[in-house]
Amino acid sequence: MKNIKFLLLYLFIFAFASCSKDSNSPDNPTDFTPKELTIFCINDAHGQLDNFSKIKQIVDKERESTNVIVVSGGDLFSGNPTVDNHPEKGYPMIDVMNKIGFDVAVLGNHEFDYGPEILKDRMEQSNFAWVCANVDKGTTDIPEPFEYKTITQENIKITFLGLIETNGKKDATIPSTHPWRVKQFHFDRPEDIVSLYSNVKNEEESDIYIALSHLGYNGNDQILGDVQLANKFPYFDLIIGGHSHDKINTKVNGIPIYQAGSNLNYLGKISVTIINKKIESITDELINLNTYQEYDSELKTTIDGYNNQDYLTEVIGVSKRDHNTSMVGCFYTDALRIQMGVDVCFQNTGGIRSNLNEGDITKREIYEITPFSNGTVIYEMTVLGIKKFLAGSGSGFYYSGIQIQQVDQEIEIRNMQGQRLSDDTILKLGLNDYIPAVYDKYFPESGQVQNMTDAETVISYLQNINNQVDYPVCDRYFRMK
Repeated sequence: MKNIKFLLLYLFIFAFASCSKDSNSPDNPTDFTPKELTIFCINDAHGQLDNFSKIKQIVDKERESTNVIVVSGGDLFSGNPTVDNHPEKGYPMIDVMNKIGFDVAVLGNHEFDYGPEILKDRMEQSNFAWVCANVDKGTTDIPEPFEYKTITQENIKITFLGLIETNGKKDATIPSTHPWRVKQFHFDRPEDIVSLYSNVKNEEESDIYIALSHLGYNGNDQILGDVQLANKFPYFDLIIGGHSHDKINTKVNGIPIYQAGSNLNYLGKISVTIINKKIESITDELINLNTYQEYDSELKTTIDGYNNQDYLTEVIGVSKRDHNTSMVGCFYTDALRIQMGVDVCFQNTGGIRSNLNEGDITKREIYEITPFSNGTVIYEMTVLGIKKFLAGSGSGFYYSGIQIQQVDQEIEIRNMQGQRLSDDTILKLGLNDYIPAVYDKYFPESGQVQNMTDAETVISYLQNINNQVDYPVCDRYFRMK
């Protein structure tokens, strides 16, 4: 009996000693040491530069006290003439992000707006990693983005998986950009590939696994958004989103989802405490950059230098009143139709990106209205062909040069004098080349490609034909009901 008691005591001491090993030892990797991390995030900046000097001040100050990661949820480009019309398109954004010390960015749909050659240059100039799991560079020369990227800050390993939306065209899997500019790439539907990365956190031995998403907040049964990502693929500790321009702070299926608005009006700040590879606590703040007062003076000087481009401030016309986007749609289609010498012009509503204020009109304002550098093209089409386009596209358009009316499920097209045009009437149609690229099944295989972009065409109209803009009323919009 004495020997048995001695044996039991020995086993107890041995078991206790085994359980008391250093938690950081190879035999027991469990680590209960709290790890603090701050993640700053932006999304859908669309070329806006001014508030980056405030972001740098905020980020630098935070770096003095804790571990910091700075990320972009996509759509850095398209929306600011200072960036979009710089001699190196898009470079000012990359320059200021490098100076701040961004760590990672997901490709957004508007990163493809300038075409693959320019995207290649901007990616090669970036001091931060680009991630996107559902794009392949195809036959382009761009650097292949990482599917996921693990970044180490002090003793914290953070892995980011990048995802982009692919809802740009009904009969294709491409993001929402000019289809002709992504012909050389290959894209997968995000919902088809996410499960391939279910075990990345374990493989990378990461402390935290984040989806850096440019999917938009909420999709549906056919389209994956961040909500569906959290419900269907709950592998992530955190989702940082973009594309839908929302201000999001919520939890879905236990996974925090964040989005920081758009146009660099806000900076998202997410503070996490990680224990044993799990988020123990999380707090967040949406910093209003327009009311924040402090800034980094050196970076502000750099940004001011980019903004002070004389050619953008040249006055080319006068707006007689404030024009909202629908009024601008009438002006835009009139200007293209008249300058291009065609019978009819259409413009998609999403291609009008800004109002036009009363007073002098500068080149900058025209580039803000139509920032995508779309080309222009002329087609000859029958009235019947135009009707099929309007009915089949399912989209709404501003138009000029004709009258359009829906009668029951039929479309009537009349000339400006009110005379009904027969289906076999041939009209000369001029428009930006994004529309026939998206709705290619309704247009001839080739058209007369013009040598000016849509913005350059509108500028030429103001400079050479009519510099007065006055549209008190505009009802030239059609969408098949």
